[in-house]
Amino acid sequence: MKKFIIYKQLSKKGGYCHMKSEFPRVLSLLRKEKGISQKEAASQLGVSQALLSHYEKGIRECGLDFLIRAADFYGVSADYLLGRSADPDGMTLTVEDIPEPDAAGKENMLSGAGVLPVINKKLIANSLNVLFDLLSKSGSKELTKQVSGYLMAAVYRMFRIIYSFSPKNNMNTFSVPNSGALESADAYMKTCEARAKKLEGDSSVKTENISVSSESLARTYPLFASSLFSLIKNCEDSMEK
Repeated sequence: MKKFIIYKQLSKKGGYCHMKSEFPRVLSLLRKEKGISQKEAASQLGVSQALLSHYEKGIRECGLDFLIRAADFYGVSADYLLGRSADPDGMTLTVEDIPEPDAAGKENMLSGAGVLPVINKKLIANSLNVLFDLLSKSGSKELTKQVSGYLMAAVYRMFRIIYSFSPKNNMNTFSVPNSGALESADAYMKTCEARAKKLEGDSSVKTENISVSSESLARTYPLFASSLFSLIKNCEDSMEK
């Protein structure tokens, strides 16, 4: 029954819950992922196809009874339907919930493209270990926030490019429209970069803790430093071409 806990927190007016813009997108996405027509879903949910169409397009707001039925029907939480949680079960993600990169079993296996993806994945992952350890030593939450935002946007941008290669992929997975999404991600990355640069010389950054050299990096990170050095060389070689 955990999926219904959030109802007390929902804003109500006239017996209806105010839906964020995420609700229509998620409702439509779940139906398409289930592989059923709008007519079939409407029948299962006890509403007319026209009304379900209005819900999926955001023309009308649904009542709490429909929200409960939809959550049950699609096997997700109401929080997920409302866009309040990225987890279908509506759980809040904690550090303990996130698996280590090398503890994901079959999901961690790369297949079909030779050794290059494996090598590059290790170079990037090992280099990130060094980067985030330095961020931790810097003691600056703001610097960590901006670096993390930049990297997340970079992954998002490239994932979205690859995702768009297949016409079968449902673009409703994303809340930002396809037109302009990459440009928006690029702009966000530039903003994060600018904000990070502004922190140079800021008293909140413990620069004495992040003063490093090639020798100290190799000494402090014997498992990861060589990957970072290789990543630096590969990037600079590519930039010179």
